[in-house]
Amino acid sequence: MTPEPDGPEDRLRRFATIWSRAVFPHTATSLTRPELEQELLPLARRLSEALRARTFDAAEARAVGAALIDAHCTEPEALSRALDCVDAYLVLYCGGDGPKEDLRSRSARLQHAMAAGFAEALRERTLAEQEAIARAALQAQGVVAQALHATEARLRAVFEGAAIGIGIADLDGNIVQVNKALLRMFGGTEEGMRGRNVVDWTHPDDAPQVWRLYEELVRGDREHYHVEKAFYRPDGTVLWTNLTVSLLRDADGEPQYQLALMEDTTERRLLNLRLRYEATHDALTGLPNRTLFFERLEKALSAGEGMRFGLCYLDIDGFKTINDSLGHAAGDRLLVEVADRLQSCATAPGEMVARLGGDEFVALTTGPDTQTEVDALADRIMNALVTPVRIDGRELTVRGSIGIVEGPAGERGPAEVLRSADITMYRAKSAGGNRYELADPEADARAITRHGLTTALPAALDRGEFFIEYQPLVHLGDDSVRGAEALVRWLHPQHGVLGPDKFIPLAEHTGLIVPLGRWVLEQSVRQARDWQERHGEQAGPFRINVNLSPCQLTHPGLVADTVDILERAGLEPNSLCLEVTESALIGADDDLLKPLRRLAEMGVDIALDDFGTGYSNLANLRRLPVSILKLDRSFTQSMQQFPADPVDLKIVDGIVSLAHSLDLTVTVEGVETGAQAEQLRLLGCDTAQGWYYARPGPPERLHELALVDATG
Repeated sequence: MTPEPDGPEDRLRRFATIWSRAVFPHTATSLTRPELEQELLPLARRLSEALRARTFDAAEARAVGAALIDAHCTEPEALSRALDCVDAYLVLYCGGDGPKEDLRSRSARLQHAMAAGFAEALRERTLAEQEAIARAALQAQGVVAQALHATEARLRAVFEGAAIGIGIADLDGNIVQVNKALLRMFGGTEEGMRGRNVVDWTHPDDAPQVWRLYEELVRGDREHYHVEKAFYRPDGTVLWTNLTVSLLRDADGEPQYQLALMEDTTERRLLNLRLRYEATHDALTGLPNRTLFFERLEKALSAGEGMRFGLCYLDIDGFKTINDSLGHAAGDRLLVEVADRLQSCATAPGEMVARLGGDEFVALTTGPDTQTEVDALADRIMNALVTPVRIDGRELTVRGSIGIVEGPAGERGPAEVLRSADITMYRAKSAGGNRYELADPEADARAITRHGLTTALPAALDRGEFFIEYQPLVHLGDDSVRGAEALVRWLHPQHGVLGPDKFIPLAEHTGLIVPLGRWVLEQSVRQARDWQERHGEQAGPFRINVNLSPCQLTHPGLVADTVDILERAGLEPNSLCLEVTESALIGADDDLLKPLRRLAEMGVDIALDDFGTGYSNLANLRRLPVSILKLDRSFTQSMQQFPADPVDLKIVDGIVSLAHSLDLTVTVEGVETGAQAEQLRLLGCDTAQGWYYARPGPPERLHELALVDATG
């Protein structure tokens, strides 16, 4: 089937063609250019799919980088040409209609992952080649030894035909013979090489064991050794080699010569260093990235006794606004400027700055006295951000929030330290930003618990972990139970029973309050209907009170859900009371009040909960569709003892008189003593609830209470 002209498949093939033309001159493959294109086509398809995938998958790009090694594209220039090709043409030919800025950002991340995959595969091939060279060295040792014992002609044939550098020295280290491959590697003459001694070839980067192994070999205690070693060439440049040195013995088994075989690894080492740098440094700012930072942090946390660490976690305040208003290019320039300033703040030994991603940076300090050093580092960072950044003719004020974690090494892991710093940073941001805060283990624990509860909330409703307790509403005139308030609880598998103050704010924040509130209303209405069927008239007029959160008030399905639940349960609307806090209705417009008015017109009672804790705008009562005021317990606490505070008595008396003049009934919360109950009855309050009558409990306990005198 022929691809559609200029369709996705056709554009993909064009990208593969461009890619093959770019890298073909720099490959060691025996394939023709069209054959190489066919090998690159599936790799191009994988890159195209990774570019447009819903979530970024670095593994795909790493696999593509590794596949280049299998295709014999092992030269540094081949990788460079491949990355340039991806950078220039991947989004153009394979990006489709997606947002170009996001696609270019993802393309850059794919290039980094390709480079990392290429480096890893190249290292694996290098190890395999080194093993092959070592085997060849052992074979060459036997061949050369036989040649020395046989004829000079055979020795010369081995020397000149070898593709790797070969040199022979006596046991004193004087060079006896070298082949042409070794001369090409060093760039010298045979006469110049023969005048050298092995021990003159020291290099500052020599591993500590290099010369110890050499001494063991010339003493006859070792037959061979293999190391990576650097040499200075005559022109001062550095030659890196894989070096294998073997001991040659005479016919009687006595040590006579040492044989060196060298493979030039200079270009490969430079490529590996470049790839390592790109894999561990941020492409935009040049700072160490998350990978290198975690390596350094893990090393700092595993330091010996007496060592400490200090970590500053910085987030730029309002960075998203800058990106949205001025564009990503301006945002990138701001990040580069911030990175430069942070780099200038961490110049002492044991200090480093890294970019974790986005507008998040970290600064690390280590040593025995980081308690004072980390505070000084945070001060330097805050001072460095004071000067505005000038971008495109605008002066941008940079503010940052910093979370600081400091402590002894060896007690925590990197993930735990970074999580604590992140939590502390958000605490600084919540306090207004442009400041730093020190980590507080108790605050961390609360934040972690809060996060755990938030993530567990959705599944908790599906698993049936919520249940409802009921607290009776008692008529103060005859002490009869006239209703009950439904109070939701969460039976958490780890934390036990949690009250609504622990999870309702989280449910409101996540939006789960709507389905949770609907479930509470459904269960409570069904329970009220069950009470009515069991006890009938003997329980008197009965009403169930259910709390509504501000989020539920704005949900468009509130009225329809309430009507549906009442009808399915067979409960009359006047048996339901919805409680709304006073603060939720402060400044409410007609649109917000409309669903409450519709419910009130149906016969549902609306109670103004916690009355007296908000602005208590009494004139506002005339426009609110409420029929009940629930007086906050703060007004009646002084009535627990006799005599009550006369000021509180006058306030409550005034509220009750006002409410009754507006045809509102008054319910009082938090009644805990008989003196309170009697005083509230004398003041004219209608109903009450509190521990004096009963604590919240299961429904069975409530209808038992309904059958006896409430005060008994």
